Amino acid sequence: MAALDLGGETPSVADRGVWLACIECGETHAPFDDVIYRCPDCDGLLEARYDEYPTFEDFEGRGVWRYADSLPFPEGVSIEEGDTPLYSVPGIEAAVDVESVRVKHEGANPTGAFKDRGMTVGVRVAQELGVGRLACASTGNTSAALACYGARADLDVLVLLPAGKVAAGKVAQASLHGAKILEVDGNFDACLDIVAELATRGDAYLLNSINPFRLEGQKTIGLEILEAHREEHGEWPDRVVLPVGNAGNTAALYKCFRELVAAGEMREDEMPALTGVQAAGAAPMVEAVREGRDEVRRWDEVETIATAIRIGMPVNAPKALPGIRATGGTAVAVEDEEITQAQRDLARDGVGVEPASAASVAGLRKLVDDGEIESDERVVCLTTGHLLKDPDAAAAAGSEPIPVPNDVDGVLDAI
Repeated sequence: MAALDLGGETPSVADRGVWLACIECGETHAPFDDVIYRCPDCDGLLEARYDEYPTFEDFEGRGVWRYADSLPFPEGVSIEEGDTPLYSVPGIEAAVDVESVRVKHEGANPTGAFKDRGMTVGVRVAQELGVGRLACASTGNTSAALACYGARADLDVLVLLPAGKVAAGKVAQASLHGAKILEVDGNFDACLDIVAELATRGDAYLLNSINPFRLEGQKTIGLEILEAHREEHGEWPDRVVLPVGNAGNTAALYKCFRELVAAGEMREDEMPALTGVQAAGAAPMVEAVREGRDEVRRWDEVETIATAIRIGMPVNAPKALPGIRATGGTAVAVEDEEITQAQRDLARDGVGVEPASAASVAGLRKLVDDGEIESDERVVCLTTGHLLKDPDAAAAAGSEPIPVPNDVDGVLDAI
């Protein structure tokens, strides 16, 4: 079982109250002396830890850096990321038998996805380490965010994409922001294997979510959800339903909740139930949850319209699986047709998202229908990217343009 206890004394390796801890063997490591992604002793995942954990009273300002007291630095490479809306969705809420539904729309971030939260922190750490090149493997959103924030920091950016498998809007972003883009003849997991080897050799600084500092930025999603929901309803949400690709957000939200418990701000039994949703064609996390396993089996063949979560080996599963179980959550797989319908339903409520984002609403609907979500629950669905991230999928899910002659009568006949 992962060593996720935040207690204990501050180790001698801490720097400004921050250190890295291995979630497998518990060994602690200096955070900024050397480039480090995994535990050198056991190859386990690392997690950032702090000598103090703040309460909501300690925060001020807006956006990700409102929560600077819970992050490694007081400020980062910032483009005013975070502070995204928590929308009401009256049509979806009326159709689903729960107390309330709200949608946290991360498409309102600068590059149109939640990845900006991780990059504002991760690129700042890269500056601290003095690296010259940033790199990632990506299904699209990571590459767009890294290219944007790397450009802001005036650092070279290398991205590896699975050839022919990334939505055009995301490739365009990475290209315009100046990244060097390499298209690999393989899937996302193959790209990650290659870029991880490049990072091991010292040829680039890896900013996929295996980097523990990426998740520090992403945990601010949870802080914003909790604050906004409590302001509206007077209490925390009962459940957060979210898409799962590499499981970084699931791990990040669980860390957010654990830190609030450590600060005395939240009781353990108040943690919202973390509920992961994957596409049926790429569902290794769901398989592990349903079978009660502590490890995920890699899926070598994955396929889904939800390109952002077309991932066969979620690297953050060792952090995410304990979070799902400890909060009383679950995981569910949904078909592409269910995802597309949820995308349409969100659009009717005025919320435009890419397919992977809509998976959360599709999963909510399925779990309610299966009786796994109770009617008295207050639920927040996380949508992770803007609809224009994948314009082809948006066009396919929407209505076809109708050709008309160049006169008023022709237009009237058509309407």
